[in-house]
Amino acid sequence: MNVTIKHNPAFALAVVQMAPNETIKVEPGAMVSYSDGVSMETSTQGGIFGGLKRMVVGESFFQNTYTAPAAGGEITLAASLPGDMAVLDIAGQELLLKSGAYVSSEGGVTIDASWGGAKGFFGGPGLVLLKVSGRGKVLIGAYGAIEERVLAAGQRYTIDTGHIVALDSSITFTLRKSGGWKSTILGGEGFVCELSGPGRVLMQTRSEQAFLSWLLPKIPSRSN
Repeated sequence: MNVTIKHNPAFALAVVQMAPNETIKVEPGAMVSYSDGVSMETSTQGGIFGGLKRMVVGESFFQNTYTAPAAGGEITLAASLPGDMAVLDIAGQELLLKSGAYVSSEGGVTIDASWGGAKGFFGGPGLVLLKVSGRGKVLIGAYGAIEERVLAAGQRYTIDTGHIVALDSSITFTLRKSGGWKSTILGGEGFVCELSGPGRVLMQTRSEQAFLSWLLPKIPSRSN
């Protein structure tokens, strides 16, 4: 698939040109439009058990596969939240991807929802990581703009857990409080992830949890 990203970083739209008879996997709800002749098939990608495993780690039970006609075709895709999108090339290395960031991928890419590290190993809401492997392109979406850091071997870097989108599996990490317990509870930062290179990490400039923390107290209750 050949991807052009438009209207980024605030309201990104991915325009995907599909080769003749090419198939791509797409997260339900991500499709915006497609050209004449493109067909769709819905499956659980691994049967009922595979669908249940995807649900456990925050992904959709079903996944859609789009196939281009003999002349090729176009499909446009968007993430569920306003923000940027990016295309990552997986060439045999493994990538850890935040659940909810996945939008689409080529057929040679595998999203492993059964990996033990996928089950909330940061211990907090909003960050469940999946293992992405195989070969091909992966289209991801983020809440806000995407910022990249490339860490040298042994270089350490600290990121709020709500801002991580993806990282190379070569990066090691530990979860810790942002400071003492007083700072963690009252300072608004909570837990952070301390990374150690080598490898690449992608961050999003906005946090879903931070937005909800701001929004929910402003919603009137029925008693008001």
